[in-house]
Amino acid sequence: MTKDVNMTVNFAGVTLANCVLTASGTCGYGDELADFFDLNALGGFITKSITLHPRKGNPPPRAVETNCGMLNAIGLANIGLERFIEEKIPVLEALQTAVFVNVAGQTIDEYVAVARRLSGESAIAGLELNISCPNVKKGGITFGTDPVQIREITGAVKQAAPGKCLIVKLTPAVTDIIMTAQAAVDGGADALSLVNTFTAMVVDIWRQTPVLTNRTGGLSGPAIKPIAVYLVNRVYEHVARPCGVPVLGLGGIRTASDALEFIIAGASAVAVGTATFANPASAVEIVQGIGEYCRMRGIGDIKDLVGCLR
Repeated sequence: MTKDVNMTVNFAGVTLANCVLTASGTCGYGDELADFFDLNALGGFITKSITLHPRKGNPPPRAVETNCGMLNAIGLANIGLERFIEEKIPVLEALQTAVFVNVAGQTIDEYVAVARRLSGESAIAGLELNISCPNVKKGGITFGTDPVQIREITGAVKQAAPGKCLIVKLTPAVTDIIMTAQAAVDGGADALSLVNTFTAMVVDIWRQTPVLTNRTGGLSGPAIKPIAVYLVNRVYEHVARPCGVPVLGLGGIRTASDALEFIIAGASAVAVGTATFANPASAVEIVQGIGEYCRMRGIGDIKDLVGCLR
């Protein structure tokens, strides 16, 4: 129980019951985890990526376990915008927790079309921009590595859905994440989410080929946590705190201790992803663990921990 600790968070204008959310791409559309725990016990839920049109994604094998996490190359497989609205919005409307939809695309026009269509859905509190996608009109350059494109796409989506909290999810595959974080804020981002997965490869030594059909995949899980904590702190110190923009920290969180590292480093909220594959209820357990830590330390409000790193 955490009733003696104020766990509520004002995340860029969205009130969260607590600071723990699910991470996009690991928890489907919401109904997949309903049999394992009550989603309303979380501060928020982030859907898997939604694109304008349905996507089959990459051919299998497209996921592989590693010693300290997993690689995935799902390829943004999803049912598409129209089916999402028709089939999944009714499920999300029944939730009391805040719902954020991860939005992806290959052109700015695709992002804008999805955002505009979702802007009128009252069940959705906000959008999370997946900008680790290639811009096909710019020769395949990834949106998230170019500050100019980040600023442009963030501004366009914000204009298309002005009433929704806009979170921009940052990729770690850049020379200086401060530049991309600042570009997102300059474009109108209400919050920042970091970090996305790291590009990596696993090799089958007997076949002498990559295990994944896509050759590479995104590395997530415990292996990336120390790097993710560092990047969250760096963005918090140089961009988020000066600009008054909250950070959603993620990357390898399995326990309350992991989550607390991110919060102390500057994250106002955290998202749990890969850990749910091993333990679907891990996010709920992390909420409880954070509350217990606060009681032990005599902390009456979770906000007092945010960015308290000495």
